[in-house]
Order: sequence, then structure tokens, then C-alpha cells
Amino acid sequence: MKLRSVPLALALVLATTFASAQDAVVYHIDDHKTQGTKGLRNIRNHLDVDPAARITVVTHANGVDFLMEGAKDAAGSDFAGPVAALVARGVKFEVCEITLKNRSLKREQFLQEASFTPSGVVRIAKLQKQGAAYIKP
Repeated sequence: MKLRSVPLALALVLATTFASAQDAVVYHIDDHKTQGTKGLRNIRNHLDVDPAARITVVTHANGVDFLMEGAKDAAGSDFAGPVAALVARGVKFEVCEITLKNRSLKREQFLQEASFTPSGVVRIAKLQKQGAAYIKP
């Protein structure tokens, strides 16, 4: 009787592990003009349907701009409010430090909700290797 429960327990562990891996998502933003507003809307919709999703937004190149203090979308609205609302829902926003160096930007220029990663593309690759789904809005 005990041998029968071992495969069942193993199947449950594997199913739980697989389901957890599917809940991780990385959104890749490298151009704030074409991806900023759309990306934030996609993430909001994503969480409305799957509130348990673990979402990390990785930005580099011109994608970091929407996370800067005072950044506005094409309609003139601040990005700070929508970013803060998504952080409150568990979303992580990461800025590439290589971009900071290449563009002579400082951490102090970014929203307090932003965190930093040594390399945006390396971070994306690592998240995917860990099972995160990749989305580029």
C-alpha cells in the first residue's frame, strides 16, 4: 500500500514544481517609447487574470527611461503611478547597470521602485533558465 502512494506523491511534487515555473514571467523592455505604456498595460492585464504570477520587468538600453523620475508617456501622464501600483502587486522592475554606465546615468535618477541588475540581457537569460516565460511587449 505504501508503494502506491510514492508515485502519487512524486507526481504531485512534479506538478507543483512545473506549475510554479510557469507562473514566473520576465517582461523585456528595451525601448520605452514603443513598449513602456503597452508593457505596463500587458502586465496589469496579466495580473488581473493570474494574480499569482511572479513578474520581473527587465529594462536596458532606451527601455530604462520609463523608470526614471519624471518620465511621462506619450499622453503626458507620469509612469510613476502605474509602476508603483504594479510593485504593490508584486512586480519587480530592474534596470541594467551596463546601460547606466554607457549612458552616464545615476541610480538616483530612477524611481525608488526600481532595482538594479549588473546586465539586463544576462538577467533575462538567467530568469529564462530558471523557467520564466519570456514576453517582449
